[in-house]
Amino acid sequence: MAPLASDSPLLFDMPVGPDFEVESLARSRGQWPVAGTDEAGRGPLAGPVVAAAVILDPERLPEGLDDSKKLTLVQRQVAFEAIMATSLSVSVASVCAQSIDDCDIRKASLEAMRRAVAGLCTRPLLVLADGRDIPPGLACDCKALVRGDGRSFSIAAASIVAKVTRDRIMSRAGACDPRYGFEMHMGYATSRHRSAIEAHGGLSRLHRMSFSPFRSEK
Repeated sequence: MAPLASDSPLLFDMPVGPDFEVESLARSRGQWPVAGTDEAGRGPLAGPVVAAAVILDPERLPEGLDDSKKLTLVQRQVAFEAIMATSLSVSVASVCAQSIDDCDIRKASLEAMRRAVAGLCTRPLLVLADGRDIPPGLACDCKALVRGDGRSFSIAAASIVAKVTRDRIMSRAGACDPRYGFEMHMGYATSRHRSAIEAHGGLSRLHRMSFSPFRSEK
């Protein structure tokens, strides 16, 4: 008896990294410009959630584009500079910790993405958003791509810009208050960060008081 065929994709059929296929298809259909948008900082205990929107130049696609989490610090910096030098338009927006507490991190992330798209100097006809949700209030069509930073060059570029920008914000926060070591963990719940919180408490307007362990203290 012949074995049943699997309905799961073979490993070598799976994409190995992002490309410009979705953008090129949209362009061939007259939906151009296409912007990619992504955020950085959903999980940390401190700092803003930062989103970026990027419209790449099809004739000058920068090298080294990939999910920002897969890149080293140096690779992200190099890719960031290339994106800023070659893209048709780049916009960055953020939602602060206090605003995150006032709603929730999902809504804050989508709002940051909306603001980033709205800030583009060139209006896109299509937005590719990382994840399952479409940011509300966009002035154009939008397509949500699960794991989009590993599928679309435009979303990967946005993820890099958002990550580098947020890391720089948190590094400056660390310089302003060295007790927490923000420049080392970027606000994530590392053992050092948790120890600093236990010793000094949370920082108003920087720590997310709706997150654990702050929420349990109420």
